[in-house]
Amino acid sequence: MQTIENYDFKGKKALIRVDFNVPLNEQFEITDDTRMTAALPTIKKVITSGGAAIIMSHLGRPKKGPEDKFSMRHLVSHLSDLLGIKVKMAPDCIGEETKKLAAELKAGEVLVLENLRFHKEEEGGDVNFAKQLAELGDCWINDAFGTAHRAHASTAVIAQFFPKDKLFGYLVESEVQSLDKVLKAPSRPFTAIMGGSKVSSKITIIENLLNSVDNLIIGGGMTFTFIKAKGGKIGSSLCEDDYLELAKDLLVKAEKKGVKFYFATDVVEADAFAETANTKIVPSDNIDEGWSGLDIGPASVKEFSKVINDSKTILWNGPAGVFEMDKFASGTKAIGDAIVEATAKGAFSLVGGGDSVAAVHKFGIADKVSYISTAGGAMLEYLEGRELPGIAAVREK
Repeated sequence: MQTIENYDFKGKKALIRVDFNVPLNEQFEITDDTRMTAALPTIKKVITSGGAAIIMSHLGRPKKGPEDKFSMRHLVSHLSDLLGIKVKMAPDCIGEETKKLAAELKAGEVLVLENLRFHKEEEGGDVNFAKQLAELGDCWINDAFGTAHRAHASTAVIAQFFPKDKLFGYLVESEVQSLDKVLKAPSRPFTAIMGGSKVSSKITIIENLLNSVDNLIIGGGMTFTFIKAKGGKIGSSLCEDDYLELAKDLLVKAEKKGVKFYFATDVVEADAFAETANTKIVPSDNIDEGWSGLDIGPASVKEFSKVINDSKTILWNGPAGVFEMDKFASGTKAIGDAIVEATAKGAFSLVGGGDSVAAVHKFGIADKVSYISTAGGAMLEYLEGRELPGIAAVREK
């Protein structure tokens, strides 16, 4: 399969779909450029190999066509600084003037197209719109894993116009390789840590993971749906009563497949959802009336840490408690520390999902895990076993 490493970019114009959906403040200054820096290796590879790069992305959620606050022009000077060259800007992502600018682009130059979502055809996956985009370049690179689960014009539909010239950028390549390492060829024991507040949003992932994991650790608010399903007293803790039967089914399925299911045995209960709350450590199935479990307790930390420490592959999606409040952050921090320790001993650890990523940054351990997936929705759908349109489009012959 051709890759970004072996493709010949000399004299070619590469259309690169990136995810430059970055946060801007009221002065239109970028407050976090992580997504831009993540795409730099791919852009640099093209322009240092004798090619020119045409950058396309969406920014925000424009509803009524072009709006200045969603214009890609706000990103151009920062991209110029990051690349060390003057980046050009097109007035639109399609049309005669844009076509002319693309045609005149020389090797080593970079052109940014205007926000793709200024045209409703982008999200509609319109073939004619994809064709107009395709006419601007000689090859198409998908380096936007964050939008790979959407069958939009620029993320998937466009692939048909580049049957022999479509490839993954470095970012998508590393995301896919890391996820495949976890899902398709994990070293054992393989432990998944699923946290967060709702079972409902993680059911399909848990069901899919039961086919590949050895251990499943459940943390966060969703713990209490399982504990209540087993007859425990959970006070005012988060619980999805509609999912009690499903929780029971998952426990039965896990047992049949030989997967060890771990829940908190003790929790930090609080009488209010606040830093100033009164707290006690109690058994997880015996929480006081009117109190809520907001973090895992010391016995659970010890048990979970041992399981993680003995693992060779670790997937972490979702915190163990309300880590945003320091009073309830120690369980999540302990899980992070155990993952760091296991990684240092040679385990492969993948962290993904907004809250887990925020947690590893909060605790300063981002550089001590094997891989951090920045793509929330796309990563979760991949873990559910779904085929992502943006990935399939490149892989299809």
